[in-house]
Amino acid sequence: MNNDLLTVSQPVMIRDVPPHDRPRERLIASGPQSLSTHELLAILLRTGTKEESVLQLSNRILHDFEGLRLLKDASFEEITSIKGIGTAKAVQLMAAIEIGRRIGRLKYEGRFSVRSPEDAANYMMEEMRFLSQEHFVALYLNTKNQVIHKQTLFIGSLNASIVHPREVFKEAFRRSAASIICLHNHPSGDPSPSREDIDVTKRLVECGKLLGIEVLDHLIIGEKKYVSLKEKGYL
Repeated sequence: MNNDLLTVSQPVMIRDVPPHDRPRERLIASGPQSLSTHELLAILLRTGTKEESVLQLSNRILHDFEGLRLLKDASFEEITSIKGIGTAKAVQLMAAIEIGRRIGRLKYEGRFSVRSPEDAANYMMEEMRFLSQEHFVALYLNTKNQVIHKQTLFIGSLNASIVHPREVFKEAFRRSAASIICLHNHPSGDPSPSREDIDVTKRLVECGKLLGIEVLDHLIIGEKKYVSLKEKGYL
């Protein structure tokens, strides 16, 4: 039998990659942060196909899903539709993505303290920056500025008719909250406040003063950036 033909028919594994290109060895030597996304993906997949290496397969997956943005929400059927991805590889990917998602939610299980607009933005950034519609979220805080509850109250374009103060403050009374931080996202990625954003904020602040529950801030979440309406002088 021709040994060259036998070699071609086998899937290309990470151990078949030249030593200086092996992501597992580099992860051990320099840590996972030193690897690119497609190299981390290659470690999960372990093997490529007879036509392409595991690194090439990883690159193709990221290209087809436009990076992690779409891959994180891909279904089993969508993942297995990729040539070279069978049931085992799809299950490994979906399990890894879900573990990452759960790790990202761990911080919500404790009492997270908000000391600045940046704290609140960091608390919600990963959850809100990928949303395709505007979501209005309220963080309810105790007297120590710890988050005691988080709730999505409205979905849709932000305006005075959709954001009802009674819904915002009803939950505050239920939770015996001392103060509130409001947040909503701009799917465009640009967190610049609109006229409606400012008007809604002022309306909520005035209602909070009447009810004795302070609205500490209203943050607009964009693509890895945010705007604090308090810092802009609108509160």
